Amino acid sequence: MDFALSDRCKQYQARVSEFMDSHVYPAEAVYEHQLGDDLHSQPPVMEEMKAEAKRQGLWNLFHPDPEFGAGLTNAEYAPLAEIMGRSELGPEAFNCNAPDTGNMEVLTRFGTPEQKDLWLRPLLAGEIRSAFAMTEPDVASSDATNISLRIERDGDHYVLNGRKWWTSGGMHPHLAVFIVMGKSDPNASPHRQQSQILVPANTPGVTIVRNLTVFGYVDQEGHCEIRFDNVRVPATNMVAEEGDGFAISQARLGPGRIHHCMRIIGAAERALELMCQRALTRTTFGKRVAERSNVMDWIAEARIELEMIRLLTMKTAWMMDTVGNKAAAVEISAIKVAAPNIAQLILDRAIQIHGAGGVSQDFPLARSWAHQRALRLADGPDEVHKMTIARRELRKYDPDYRVDGTVKAR
Repeated sequence: MDFALSDRCKQYQARVSEFMDSHVYPAEAVYEHQLGDDLHSQPPVMEEMKAEAKRQGLWNLFHPDPEFGAGLTNAEYAPLAEIMGRSELGPEAFNCNAPDTGNMEVLTRFGTPEQKDLWLRPLLAGEIRSAFAMTEPDVASSDATNISLRIERDGDHYVLNGRKWWTSGGMHPHLAVFIVMGKSDPNASPHRQQSQILVPANTPGVTIVRNLTVFGYVDQEGHCEIRFDNVRVPATNMVAEEGDGFAISQARLGPGRIHHCMRIIGAAERALELMCQRALTRTTFGKRVAERSNVMDWIAEARIELEMIRLLTMKTAWMMDTVGNKAAAVEISAIKVAAPNIAQLILDRAIQIHGAGGVSQDFPLARSWAHQRALRLADGPDEVHKMTIARRELRKYDPDYRVDGTVKAR
């Protein structure tokens, strides 16, 4: 394994870091001011940053296909996503934000030429936003075979009926299209019952019921509960073929999970910086906070833990590049568990060192903590990823090991 950064990656690192210093960090307060009370509007400063990033060629860096993006490998993109993840505004400024990155990858791999022209190219240009509607309120959606929203063929159309929630991007003012996962054939085998289909946001029968908060925070893009009532879309909107929905979701979520982990490392690094700065500038009982032994332990442990998850993330990226996402499934699950948990711990300690200020809006720590805590559920909860890892370990000793209670006769 060679984790040395390529010259191309180093050049992008310097350019992305400079852009963050010159444009993104200074825009954070401006963004909040422009957002004001209209929490789901698009502050003009974001569009200004996007235009400048595009002008500088710092655009679609996540996309591995040079026809559509920078053509970087996962190992080359990882350090760049880490830098972007230091600010909530970073990913969107470079058009590298979820859920659009995953949706663009789906359309690149599975979309028809017409679907690419209609939806992929505007997404790549940053002209529209998209949402991915998979999770449902009435079933345990960590098991995707439970998905119950119906997608039924009716002549040259499909008709959708059901409910979704935690549909990120559903409140963004530039939202143009949903990718919706639902059940198209209840009688097929469990992993062939699902399909994914494109639903324009303005289609009759699509109702945004409400936005869901994250620990009380309102995210600008929204995490929506949506009702689909007899929603009719052309049959040509089907992504790939009927019954391919589960396979598409697995193809989509692998890269998405590692992107989350890359950005999480950046958020945790920024928290460590703020922790150190605060500890060095506050005095209690005659000593700087940084001189307290428990605080020194927290800082040292944070550095150790950050290097551990960075190395595991880089190994995972290297494996995805060299042996493919399927062979890297255990590593993807491992970082998806490790990164949010470690980041959450570092942020919690940074909040503690900041005192009451740490839980306020005067610092980015509380909001970032809420975001990292939510990521222990997004794209599969910790427990599902641990099951994946444990099952692979146990099958080294019992190749027939199962989790459904079935024991193969020997």
